[in-house]
Amino acid sequence: MARGEKLLERMRANPRDWRIEDVETVCAAFGITCTPPRKGSHYKLKHETQAEILTVPAARPLKVSYVRAFVAFIEAVREAGT
Repeated sequence: MARGEKLLERMRANPRDWRIEDVETVCAAFGITCTPPRKGSHYKLKHETQAEILTVPAARPLKVSYVRAFVAFIEAVREAGT
């Protein structure tokens, strides 16, 4: 199992105390574009199969609600790819 997959499973099991670097690793594993903030403080996550753009703050640690939204976004990307 790839590192991105392992991180995703750990995020799903325990959505507390994650950093933006972990999100970037999972994004790279699933082919999701992770754009750092130019203005403001949020990363923008997008994938060609998804109409929505997910924004995640660069603050540490990430709040549980953002991690759950990120996991749901990854699942939507997986479903669209199959």
